[in-house]
Amino acid sequence: MSIQESLQSIQAEWIHQILIQLSPEDPTNEDLIRLVSHFFAQFSQAVINCQPAFLEPEIENFSSALPSTDLEGKSNQVSQFLKIFVDTFYHTGRETLSAQSFLELLDAAFPVTTRAFEISSDLETKSVRQRSDAEIETLKQQMEKIDRSKSDFIAVAAHELKTPLTLIEGYSMMLKEIIIPDGNDYQASLIDGIRNGTRRLKMIIDDMVDVTLIENNLLKLNFQPVWLNQLFAHLQAELQPALDQRFIRLEIDPFPGFSEMTFGAPDRLEQVFRNILNNAIKFTPDHGWIYIEGRQLPGFIEVIVRDTGIGINPEDQPLIFNKFSRIGNVALHSSGKTKFKGGGPGLGLYIAKGIVESHGGAIWVESEKCDEDKLPGSAFHVILPTRSALSDDKMTHLFSNGPKTYHQEVPKQLQ
Repeated sequence: MSIQESLQSIQAEWIHQILIQLSPEDPTNEDLIRLVSHFFAQFSQAVINCQPAFLEPEIENFSSALPSTDLEGKSNQVSQFLKIFVDTFYHTGRETLSAQSFLELLDAAFPVTTRAFEISSDLETKSVRQRSDAEIETLKQQMEKIDRSKSDFIAVAAHELKTPLTLIEGYSMMLKEIIIPDGNDYQASLIDGIRNGTRRLKMIIDDMVDVTLIENNLLKLNFQPVWLNQLFAHLQAELQPALDQRFIRLEIDPFPGFSEMTFGAPDRLEQVFRNILNNAIKFTPDHGWIYIEGRQLPGFIEVIVRDTGIGINPEDQPLIFNKFSRIGNVALHSSGKTKFKGGGPGLGLYIAKGIVESHGGAIWVESEKCDEDKLPGSAFHVILPTRSALSDDKMTHLFSNGPKTYHQEVPKQLQ
């Protein structure tokens, strides 16, 4: 008996047994009969022609025709059907055919049934991947929603806190003006403490607002002429009290392009380097060094801020530019902003990164490791595009006659 004749001999009984197992309540369902009959016909052609791949589109079509609406349910039904199919095929053939014909049919059908189970396995893998992707997407949307809610809360809280802080600062100034004529230095020092605390709170609130602006792509840059030598001269004067308090020496090495005019947002760029320098002061022990150098690149200028601080472990280096990121044991941080390992909300470098990238630049850090004994130090790199003109011709003409004073006169050693 040929393979084709063997298949024809078991077809009717095989279909009958399959229908009973798949739909015991309604084995005469015409749609199911048509579906199973078509599948058996295609299976027979694959066996007769020795073409296992011939069955692949049929299993895909069979899966699509199943009533389940999700891929996982369909893949489970396909696996269940194939198991029933093979078991019924084996029992029906053994009971209907002679031993010789049955063995010949099994030998011919083996590659086809093997391929059928491989396709079923692929469908199951696809369903698992699809379910995982859907779960990941759901979690991602939930995290984005939580993040937006947090940003909204920060924005509202910052706005609501600014008004009372402004009142506190204003009233403290009025109190000091009243007390100073009486010469009560102790009371004046208490009021100075209130004002200093208020200013620090306002700085934290401003940082929170900047975080919200950066996250929502709302950070606006007021481009004006900028001279880096003047910018760093102002920062050095501003930070000198903190440097003197910690006996840290700040050195600036002028480099090509350092005193040339470019265009950027002066207040924002100053904020970037203030945050970097404050970070260097905080993590450099007393009597340390901070060194500013750089180089001019085609279309860009690179500024490098090096320190002799405790350094940063390689695995922590990408994390320090995340918001609210603080490396090490936070409980051991001091409360002072510029004291060694001073505390803070962990927003400075995140804001610096947002401002630099808004300028079209990049920022990163290099450090061998964190070691409070050997002090390997860190090097923060900031690359900014150089702009020789603005799109507004009037603005370019206004500043074309040389640099105007920016904040203060530039010391001779920086010119």
